[in-house]
Parts: sequence; C-alpha cells; structure tokens
Amino acid sequence: MLSKTDNEFLTRSGPGTPMGDLLRRFWMPALLSDELPERDGPPKKIRLLGEDLLAFRSTDGRVGIVEPHCPHRGANLYYGRNEECGLRCAFHGWKFDVDGNCVDLPTSPPESTYKDTIKLLAYPTREWADMVWVYMGPREHMPELPQLELGLVPAGGRYVSKKWQDCNWVQSLEGAIDTAHFSFLHKVPAQDEKTKLEIFRSTSAIGAGQELADRIRWVMDDPRPKFAIAGHDTGLVIGAARKTDSADKYWRISQFLMPNHALVPVAFPGDVYHGQCWVPVDDVNCWIYTYSWLPDRPFTNSEREKYAKGLSLHAEVDLNYVPVRNIHNDYGLDRTKQKTESFTGIMGVSEQDAAIQDSQGPIQDRTREHLGPTDIGIVEFRKLIMGAARALQQGDEPKSTRAAKKYAVRSGGWVAGPDKDLLAVMTERFGHRHGYVGNEYGLGE
Repeated sequence: MLSKTDNEFLTRSGPGTPMGDLLRRFWMPALLSDELPERDGPPKKIRLLGEDLLAFRSTDGRVGIVEPHCPHRGANLYYGRNEECGLRCAFHGWKFDVDGNCVDLPTSPPESTYKDTIKLLAYPTREWADMVWVYMGPREHMPELPQLELGLVPAGGRYVSKKWQDCNWVQSLEGAIDTAHFSFLHKVPAQDEKTKLEIFRSTSAIGAGQELADRIRWVMDDPRPKFAIAGHDTGLVIGAARKTDSADKYWRISQFLMPNHALVPVAFPGDVYHGQCWVPVDDVNCWIYTYSWLPDRPFTNSEREKYAKGLSLHAEVDLNYVPVRNIHNDYGLDRTKQKTESFTGIMGVSEQDAAIQDSQGPIQDRTREHLGPTDIGIVEFRKLIMGAARALQQGDEPKSTRAAKKYAVRSGGWVAGPDKDLLAVMTERFGHRHGYVGNEYGLGE
C-alpha cells in the first residue's frame, strides 16, 4: 500500500506537480491525426494534464496546439478563424501561427512593431504514427520522439484508436501491466472447448487452433504466475511464467515504457502486436490511445472494421471517442452471459478492463490495498516512475528521454524450458534480452 501523500504524488499530474513535471518531459499523444482532417478547418478543444488547449491544422498542414485565450482581451480563440497559416481572433482580428507568434495585429498602425512583443503559449507538435504528439515541458530539455515500432512499420501495418476512460490514468495503466488478472477478468466460463475458443477469439483476435486453446487453458488453470522483472533504458520488461502440460513454462511478457506506455503480452510470431498509451485529461479522467501493428504485412479492411467495432483492446466508440459501453450503462453488463459466456458478464476485453479500473474510484485509494506475490510489476512500476519524478525534483533529467531509439521493443508470449530465466526467454523469443528490434529499422543499438 501507499501512504496518502505518496498516492497523491503518484496520481496528480496538473501543472506544478512532481508527476506532472515528469510527464511533461516526454512527448505524448494529443489527438489522432484524423481529428484534424482539414487544412484551415475548425479548431478543436482539447484538455491535457489539466490544461485547456486548442488544436488546429494550418494552411501548410502543420498542427498547432496553443492556449485558448487571446492575449489581447482574453477572448477564446475557439471562435476565431483558421485562415492563411494562422488562427485569427474573432474579437479584434489578432492572428497567431502554430508557434504562437503574432503574425498580424490589425488594430495597430502598419509601422508598429508591437506585434513582435506579443506571444501566445504554443507547445511543439509532431505528427507521427497517425497521431499528433505534443511536448509540454521546457524547450531546453525537449527529447526526440520515442521510436515505438508502430511508427516504424508502413502505414498499412498499423491501426490506432483512442477512447475516453473515467478514472485516473495510473490505475488504468496498472491494470494493463498486471497480467495476472487474465486468469479471471477475461476468463470464459467452463463449457466445451470449441465454444470457449470461439468466444475468446471473437473478442481477442489472437492465434488460432489447438495452440491458442492450450494457452487459454494454461492461463485459466494457473492464477499464480511467477513474475520476473528486468529494467532497461526506457522501462521494464515484466514476465509472468505459468505451468503448462509439461515441464515447460508459458511466458506472457509485457513491457512498461516510460512514462505512460504498455505493450501487451499475448503475441506469438505472426500475431498482431498491441500497445497502449495513457494521457491524463485531468486527475480523474484520461485518454487511452490503443495501437496495433504488424511488422510483416498490412492489415486487411476486414481487420480494420473489426477493430473499429471493438475487437481486442480497441473499443467501439461514439463520435466523441467515448466507448459505447461505458460507466453510464454498466458496460453492457449481462448477468445471464456472466453464467455462460463471460466471467464478468461484460463482453469485450476493453470494456472488461474499463469496468474494473473505473470501479476502483476516480482515483484509487492505495492506502487501503493489500498487495501480493503477483503484484511485483505494480510495485516496480511505482518505484520506477515515482523515483524518476523525485529525481527530477533534484534536477536529474529522466534517462529515458535520451534513449528515443530504445523504445523500439516488442512484447509477447513464448513457451520455454523450465531452466530459462526471463532474459534468456526474451533472447530466445525476440533475439534480444530486452526485446529490442531497432536494428531491423536501421536505428542501431
């Protein structure tokens, strides 16, 4: 458990908070590229890390993320005109570009240089991997974009979505790296193996045939996986080994990548890789960006349609990216299906995760928790991220901001002999002890 003070330290991300300062040292998704489809289109209101902002796509295609209030008289630029490479205030016509420069001041004489003294707060942006990324920290510490593999594969080989979640970002992320919960939360109740396999495949889109059936059974039969953790330049490898039908161990290995990414532990060679990124809206809500990628082929139109309708970690969402099955309708809970088709009565991996994470409250009270042997990944995550935030308070910049290339890692599953430790399994499965695949994309070590 954590003290009340430490829980506040861990979960608060607004301006001036230690964790907020740490998060602002990293690039993070601000919106999907598709949310700004039109040059000179309408600006979009966004809220990140407790800050209200505006996003707009300029005439030249660049994206600006700026404070919403004009520095003249405080009018909201949301009502302004996005035209000719700038956002023009509807009140008196003051105009600002994506970098926050005042490029036109029609209320001042033509010869005036007053506009050169006016600046709108603007954050640096990059468009990459079908997302608009923003950096909200000190410019002198701005790092390179994290080279996640989803941005290195051809565009046809990735699928990215986002969804709203009604809880603090930390407890949702902790739910993702706590892979012991698969033995219960995503369990299919006992019935014939063919039906069980079909239900699981229809919600998860991983694997096929008897091998998948065996993996499902191993997860369900062993709720006490043995965990092992390995740190690296950008985060943690979190391995969980379960019993199989022989002496071999079934490893499900996830990755936590600083400060708010997690990669899913299910993929065998040929399967789809999945990951998520949690971006605080404020302290009690977050956006979850879910990304899937294939290194060796593009997704089919059929696969994309299935993800859009809520397959695997992707949720079916409305036009505002709010899940169709959410906290306000009990996530579609069906007590009859709870007895026959789903351990929870909630259909969909994304919805099952959200229901349990939201049920912990807007901000989980960690002073009342009692951790056990399968919670080692949670403990190590908290030690890492809180330690980085405390080090930053002392002036030490997070080392992972200087290791952008090292984000090119994979996670997934493997069956290995009982004598293999985590790093040996990682090397056997991925060819690298930390799952690094940057060499395949010319990034080097």
